[in-house]
Amino acid sequence: MSLATLYCGATSERMALDILGPFPVTTKCNPCVLVLMDYFTKWPEAILIPDQEASTVAEELVRSWISCYGVPMILHSDQGTNFNSALFTKLCELLGILKTRTTTLHPESDGMVERFNRTILNHLSLFFEETDRLGYTFATLSLGL
Repeated sequence: MSLATLYCGATSERMALDILGPFPVTTKCNPCVLVLMDYFTKWPEAILIPDQEASTVAEELVRSWISCYGVPMILHSDQGTNFNSALFTKLCELLGILKTRTTTLHPESDGMVERFNRTILNHLSLFFEETDRLGYTFATLSLGL
């Protein structure tokens, strides 16, 4: 199978997800960011989450994306254990989602979400003075992205 550019023709046809962090633990204990993006609209969602466990990621995917925008046809992620777990695989199977993943050690195969991660990190580095302000800073930052 050769590598090729994938095109999208509609909203929720293909979406990407990734985990950013962990960051220093805050008083609210949300050291990770779940990044979700639609390939067609380029609409990003970034959600603070307490850990990278498959159950947490699956719950936030359903709560923050699927319940608001609908079930995507294709879900693209890196090869993290949380995205390749039995729970996540079963969720995709139950919802009829085709699960795809990046090539090992080649994050550029999901360049859109990786570029957004870099944007988040660049903006956070401008605001970060104390770790307890991550939640407040992140909420403010999300308004401007």
